[in-house]
Amino acid sequence: MSSFSIAAAIFVLVTASILGNSNAQLSSTFYSTTCPNVTSIVRGVVEQAQQNDIRIGAKLIRVHFHDCFVNGCDGSIMLDNADGIESEKDAPPNQSTDGYDVVDDIKTAVENVCPGVVSCSDILAIASQILVSANGGPTWEAQLGRRDSRTANRAGTSAIPSFLENLEQISQKFRDAGLDSTDLVALSGAHTFGRARCSTFVHRLYNFSGTGNPDPTIEAGYLETLRQACPQNGSGDTLNDLDQSTRDAFDNHYFTNLQNNRGLLQTDQVLFSTSGDTVAIVDRFANSQSDFFDSFGQSMINMGNIGVLTGTNGEIRTDCRRVN
Repeated sequence: MSSFSIAAAIFVLVTASILGNSNAQLSSTFYSTTCPNVTSIVRGVVEQAQQNDIRIGAKLIRVHFHDCFVNGCDGSIMLDNADGIESEKDAPPNQSTDGYDVVDDIKTAVENVCPGVVSCSDILAIASQILVSANGGPTWEAQLGRRDSRTANRAGTSAIPSFLENLEQISQKFRDAGLDSTDLVALSGAHTFGRARCSTFVHRLYNFSGTGNPDPTIEAGYLETLRQACPQNGSGDTLNDLDQSTRDAFDNHYFTNLQNNRGLLQTDQVLFSTSGDTVAIVDRFANSQSDFFDSFGQSMINMGNIGVLTGTNGEIRTDCRRVN
């Protein structure tokens, strides 16, 4: 073998070793040469989608969140049932997730321009950033370079925080994912837009924890409003604003709602009504929208780094719903 061939072989081995490292850092410029227009392509699709569905931003950021908490941000949540794959979508925490058709549209548009280049997991990260900003929220540099998993983990969906859990339980799930209390409070702030079904909070309205009384942390006027929207034994599917003050705007009103005992979900209100370090963080974000925005962008980056596949791990799916 010539010296050139030996050098080339060493380069390939070293490069493969680096790329195969699942801890390799993501980069905001990952597609700068391979698909330089990816952000504008995604923006074109999601802006059109938002004209038809004002809730698409809340839907896609929720899918991104639920994806990252199961085996990391690897696009596994998007896989449909198939041979050897039990879809995570069928697990209780994900049965109400939505927006996959828009992801399909984004993927089609991206594949038309840059075939086999951009992962489905990166599409979720890009779309989340664009839609938060489009609704008045912060802009941050989405970190890219993830690859998609070839498997799903339905049982692993137990790692997703539940609307029935207390502060310690959800805090532990965030710690298990490598996220801290600031991440917990900042990412919960995504509930500044979107809706939730009556079934996710009706337990707070009539018989909280088997007491026969409502959750004492709900402000009286808000309790009456919610009872009218969600009568006892009524439809659990009725949608309610997560932030009743500015329902579709991404701002810091979510945190002033918590200060006024007007958090919709149990997991929202416990951030302020349970003694602990989250109370001061809620106060800080309520007092400074710019502080919330800065922290939210950083926490989205932190979350987006959970368990990513990079280099030669995983694949770039051509169809987000099935492995290649």
